[in-house]
Amino acid sequence: MAERRFQIVYILPNLFTASSIFSGVLSIVASLHGEFAKAAWLIFLSLLFDGLDGRIARLTHTSSRFGAEFDSLADIVAFGVAPGILLYCFVGEGYGRFGILVTALYIIFGAIRLARFNVMSPGADPTVFIGVPIPTAAIFVSIWVLMFERYTSLHRMEWALLVSVLLLSILMVSHIRYPSFKKISLEKPMVTKTLVLLIGIASSLYLFPVEGFALLISLYVSWGVLRAAYMLFLRGRGGARRE
Repeated sequence: MAERRFQIVYILPNLFTASSIFSGVLSIVASLHGEFAKAAWLIFLSLLFDGLDGRIARLTHTSSRFGAEFDSLADIVAFGVAPGILLYCFVGEGYGRFGILVTALYIIFGAIRLARFNVMSPGADPTVFIGVPIPTAAIFVSIWVLMFERYTSLHRMEWALLVSVLLLSILMVSHIRYPSFKKISLEKPMVTKTLVLLIGIASSLYLFPVEGFALLISLYVSWGVLRAAYMLFLRGRGGARRE
């Protein structure tokens, strides 16, 4: 009886991983039928399942190598193929080979990003990500599709969405550092200020969910690039002074 109970608990996190894949497949089907808003929200649902499977595995002490590999394969479907198909059906199809190329590079570089993460994860710094994580990239694609769906005036800028995703794909395999927010230590004076800030952000997202998430994810992606450019600038100035 105890062994049977253990097996059921062991399966539970993998069911959430399977649910993430299923949501990704539903998103692909919705994209193929032109239901772009539905496809985008299904990718967010995949993200929810993806976040739950790891946490449940840790809470129930059922983490395993199989679960880690299954989760990684699920990510390429839910956050690689599904957003890629959404992007292509929404805008890429109208740009011929360029649209196909951007879609393909997004999925390929996403797979490379996952493979690199799996190789580096045992000794990686838990406070940072090296390159844009593929779930973040999936959110970027999904939320901006929702923005284009909501504001028809943006349709004249569809080419900018393709270019942005192309740059995003390159950022996934870059060595630019991004904060992971997994481990945040705050000094006591900062706790109240941080709480107030988070309440303010949550309130804004409640009023303007799509616009708020689009702004936050765009700032996050841009922050890594700006920080890397600033660090290069400082190094350049340091080298110039030594000369």
